[in-house]
Amino acid sequence: MPLQVELVSADSRVWSGEAREVIARTTEGDMGVLPGHAPVLAVLAAGQVRIMASDGADVVADVEDGFLSVEHDRVTVVSDSASLAGGGPGAG
Repeated sequence: MPLQVELVSADSRVWSGEAREVIARTTEGDMGVLPGHAPVLAVLAAGQVRIMASDGADVVADVEDGFLSVEHDRVTVVSDSASLAGGGPGAG
């Protein structure tokens, strides 16, 4: 079962879709999320979020401070400012 991922900034949805894995930098260090991950709420650090989409695409977004939430194979990344790095694929 894939992860359901939402990446949103203060004013828009940056990316949404199914993924095999999400890697994000938190204030505690880099964190990888796979299906079946335990529920967690983490403070996001400025850096990049990498999403390995179910369709094989590698989506990379530059983010500022925010939060990452994981619950029931749903990953939500909320950042003050987020944008796809290098003009990657858009919201899906």
